[in-house]
Amino acid sequence: MTLTQSQKRGFFGACMLAAILIAIGVVTTFFASNYQLRLVYSAFVNLIVVLGLQVFMGNSRLTNLSHSAFMGIGAYAAAICVTPVAMKQIALPDAPWGLNAFALDPVTSAIIALIVTGIVSLAVGVFIVRMTGTGATIASLAVLVIVHSIFLYRTDIFKGNQAFFGIPQVFSLTSIVILAVVVVFIVRGFRESPWGVMLRASADDETGAAAMGVNVRRLRLIAWVLSGLILATAGIAYAYFLGTISARPFYFNHVFLTLAMLIFGGMRTVTGAVLGTFAISFGLEIVRWLETGPKVIGINLPELLGLSGIMLGLVIVLTMALRPVGVMGDREIEEVFSKR
Repeated sequence: MTLTQSQKRGFFGACMLAAILIAIGVVTTFFASNYQLRLVYSAFVNLIVVLGLQVFMGNSRLTNLSHSAFMGIGAYAAAICVTPVAMKQIALPDAPWGLNAFALDPVTSAIIALIVTGIVSLAVGVFIVRMTGTGATIASLAVLVIVHSIFLYRTDIFKGNQAFFGIPQVFSLTSIVILAVVVVFIVRGFRESPWGVMLRASADDETGAAAMGVNVRRLRLIAWVLSGLILATAGIAYAYFLGTISARPFYFNHVFLTLAMLIFGGMRTVTGAVLGTFAISFGLEIVRWLETGPKVIGINLPELLGLSGIMLGLVIVLTMALRPVGVMGDREIEEVFSKR
């Protein structure tokens, strides 16, 4: 199969982004403390989430607020499958359907988690792709609330706000870097594929695209399900590293954090997703340090609790007001360097 010029540029751009991600991983491995390593690992997990968001939002121009729900489904499905029986007997003593009576290997558990999330995202996507604009946004928000309520009140399966513990630590920083690189190639490949091109065209002119024979709903559904699978991958990576999960991280705070990352970098490009994720991840860490009231140049700063939330809101508001297309706009990394 012959690659188009756009696909060749996409592959080259993905290689450049992969080199940057690998360099971050190498520097962290050799020079970072344990706390900094966990911070970088968290940033890579969020990167996979933001890339999953970009697949659907960046190509269809429809806002999705349910992405943390699919991440949670992937995390819980993998955790329930992989956790040893002895630990599940303690953590989930009343689990139905024999969920606390078996344990699978990490690979099989991850595959099952992807299948479960894929089925759920397909079932939800059939309805989402029929909507446009505000309707699709509200429906995706409703999905988030429904899934979180299930996590919260089915304590016999998900433990609610209590910790689901005993998950084997399978992943390391090397694992998440490799996974992020693979996802970058997948997302960039979809963007430059005929499906991605037609989906973006339909976002600009849905009527015109339909008149040219483009099945808009089918393309949106493909992007939606692919997005759900990538989000499930992020959830699996989250559970396989921390060893404990709860319902709280998969709700509004995480939705707005990752949405701010995509908006700031630019949802139309994969490079924007990468830039926004690391810029806000490391920027928020500085803000959290300022919240504690540190001593800077001999001056004791006051505690500024809640500053991180304020700054995150300002990022969204200012970006949408001053540069709605984000820092990168429509440009990918190879285009920036080729112009220079």
